[in-house]
Amino acid sequence: MNRPLRIALLMHSLNPRGGVVHTLELADALCAQGHAVTVIAAGRPGQALFRPTAAALSVAPLGDLPPALVPMVGARMQAVAAHLRRLDLSAFDVLHSQDSITANALADLKAEGRIEGFWRTVHHLDAFDDAQLSAWQARGVNAATQLLCVSDLWQQTLAHDWHRAAHRVRNGVNLRRFQPALSAAQHEADARVLAQLGLQDGSPYWLAVGGVEERKNTPRLLEAFATLRAPAPSARLVIVGGASLLEHAQAQAEFESIRQAHGLAPGQPHADRLVVTGPVPDGVLPALYRRATALAMPSTKEGFGLVAIEAMACGTPAIVSRVAPFTEHLQPGEAFWVDPLDVHDIQQALRLTLDPEQRARVARCARSVAARFDWSACAQQHLSLYRRALASTARQSTHTLNSHA
Repeated sequence: MNRPLRIALLMHSLNPRGGVVHTLELADALCAQGHAVTVIAAGRPGQALFRPTAAALSVAPLGDLPPALVPMVGARMQAVAAHLRRLDLSAFDVLHSQDSITANALADLKAEGRIEGFWRTVHHLDAFDDAQLSAWQARGVNAATQLLCVSDLWQQTLAHDWHRAAHRVRNGVNLRRFQPALSAAQHEADARVLAQLGLQDGSPYWLAVGGVEERKNTPRLLEAFATLRAPAPSARLVIVGGASLLEHAQAQAEFESIRQAHGLAPGQPHADRLVVTGPVPDGVLPALYRRATALAMPSTKEGFGLVAIEAMACGTPAIVSRVAPFTEHLQPGEAFWVDPLDVHDIQQALRLTLDPEQRARVARCARSVAARFDWSACAQQHLSLYRRALASTARQSTHTLNSHA
């Protein structure tokens, strides 16, 4: 198997989420090393991928989706499975899912005898109240032939709770895309981007990426920000993203309650101090990183926490939780650390990032931290695992043929 490989990477959405970004960067790194990669994703008619990719793109068309979560997820699985049945899957050496939805679609084809097996990267797993969602999540893990994950935390969780061995693979950051503003022209371009979001006055702001979710700990972050008056009465909290398929009703309700209580809701006295954008165009995020006082990421659960590394690549320090997986790949002085369950601790970290000396101390090492995470190395590690598994399959096939000869 020394020839270039033919690899299909499957993702559930064309929208920007951590697993989708991982898929696209991995695809581009594999293409750069001479391999033929096809990204297979579900999308609505006419919907475009949020950023270009060097890989071929094959879109599983979504029809009218039910509004309720469980039927909607089921319909997405069916759409991906139907699309896969129309493809010549023998044209791929590797079928590799990055999420539960596409893993369940591949599990359908495996059960039908159309494929022998597939790969799955587990970025993180959720705790669902709904039995069907839990069953689909379990099937997406258990039906996979090979499992990968991007942190020791999830490797250990899969081993302990699921009795599945998983390979630990690297994550990366695109240092061409995420870098400090080194020219006057870049500073001016960033200022124009921020002005479109109402951030043109130069006031400090903290940036949170991922929208309002329980695992992102957005309500506690908002509470910490809202009760931090002096020394930052004009500072803002900017929350971007949130293109999730899952419902986050409880976190949303708690967030809105805190927002109302502190006068941060539309029409209230301090509404301009909170900026909630929803998903933003792909070119906006680097500018937001570069101009932010700090990235605020006090998450209670993450697969890896890639946005913290993206912010660091832009020269911006990050506030992160003192829990795995952050503790696996960041050292004590490389971030502002918080107890994610302690609002006062989060508030103190926000305050520290306003101190020029404290901020400069952490920011000095940010770019060197980001340089440790390389997509080319990530691709090489994947290729090594792919080739090893393909060689093992070939040996088993040869042994079976010889046994019947």
